Amino acid sequence: HGPNVPRMLGLKQLPPAQDGKILPAEAYDIKVMSLAFAGDSAPAIWRGPMIDKAIQQFLFDVAWGALDVLVVDLPPGTGDAQLSLTQRIPVDGAIIVSTPQVVALDDARKGIAMFQKVDVPVLGLVENMSFFQCPDCGSAHHIFGHGGAVKLAAELDLPLLAEIPLEPLIREDSDSGLPAVLDPQSGSHRAFQGLAEAVAERLGLLQTTAEVIS
Repeated sequence: HGPNVPRMLGLKQLPPAQDGKILPAEAYDIKVMSLAFAGDSAPAIWRGPMIDKAIQQFLFDVAWGALDVLVVDLPPGTGDAQLSLTQRIPVDGAIIVSTPQVVALDDARKGIAMFQKVDVPVLGLVENMSFFQCPDCGSAHHIFGHGGAVKLAAELDLPLLAEIPLEPLIREDSDSGLPAVLDPQSGSHRAFQGLAEAVAERLGLLQTTAEVIS
């Protein structure tokens, strides 16, 4: 829906269309399609039919080429985008991202229930902003609570795929268009690499490259 993924990959525009097909932007060997490339700064305030049309265009009118994985970055909730996606294509699995906070976990629980209801396997949970590693004292500070996603994963018999710390460098890398997983200065690159490997294992893939639409 928004400009987040293109910004985090340093992308600003699409290449020219070819043979009547939209070509995705590309950075770090990742192909990307997003509403942000429409060039309009206005928010996408769309009802169901328009969301469904956009999803169809992203899926079928884009010259993706041969893909290993297609990752769809969905907005939070259980609304039209999620339902349209599951009705248009077979989805191999959903990844639920939440902070440890109970308020966020309430939303995560709803999302899990929705995907289970439409027969989409839930691959696991990711606990984002899991803790803050103090650079001065070395202690881990659990700013948004402790172990929330771990408990929810255990309760629902789902794997915890990763615990991503709250690290200033992730924010800096995201704003500058450099994936933190590629930044050797980031203490979190191993967590992101581990997440990718865990998802690949759950999908039965040995090697993956990710394509993203948002």
